[in-house]
Amino acid sequence: MNMHAIRAIYKFELGRTWRTLMQSIASPVISTSLYFVVFGSAIGSRMVEIDGVSYGAFIIPGLVMLALLTESISNASFGIYFPKYNGTIYEILSAPISMREIVIGYVGAAASKSVILGLIILLTARLFVDYHIAHPLWMITFLVLTAITFSLFGFIIGVWADGFEKLQVVPMLIVTPLTFLGGSFYSISMLPPLWQTITLANPVVYLISAFRWSFYDVADVNVGVSAAMILVFMVTCLALIYWIFRTGYRLKN
Repeated sequence: MNMHAIRAIYKFELGRTWRTLMQSIASPVISTSLYFVVFGSAIGSRMVEIDGVSYGAFIIPGLVMLALLTESISNASFGIYFPKYNGTIYEILSAPISMREIVIGYVGAAASKSVILGLIILLTARLFVDYHIAHPLWMITFLVLTAITFSLFGFIIGVWADGFEKLQVVPMLIVTPLTFLGGSFYSISMLPPLWQTITLANPVVYLISAFRWSFYDVADVNVGVSAAMILVFMVTCLALIYWIFRTGYRLKN
């Protein structure tokens, strides 16, 4: 494996984060802090506990997942789209670098940035509400797995997109609404039985449920099922990326 190539791509993509610090880190942290102020403090002070957890603490995993999903997709999609946009993708494809090394470099950098952002948001949450983490190792595991999986998904979107507006379509019009409807601010057990069944068709429910379990030992869905869903989605994304490089879909033309 060409570690020099992986390191070069990884460092370049991480360097872009520091060059756009306000957009990459500050903006998501400020936006999430506003959610804590509005939902955690203002609304949470008037709500009862959910599953024995104060409302302000209950929404923390959902808010972290909201930022993690959107930023993972955006980081990875922009990372691979810009080489396509300015034509340097041909230099990467003609270099002695394998598909695996390209994906590890771009997806690894995007996932690293998302994990760092998620940890910063968790630290910021301490300013607004007290919370505990029942299973720290599982929390980190779910955080990293989700960041990698949705960075792979973002990589696919970056290859598929042929304009800047398409880079925002999936995160803004699909992922963000699914996250809001996936139990970020409530437990799906609070819904009528019919809507509980419908909500289970939302894949984000499983991500938030597993992540919340790692904090408070409460989950809307079995943790094993949630972990399996994450792994299935990851394998699906890897298979699509393999097909993209095998066929040259929107990379070589």
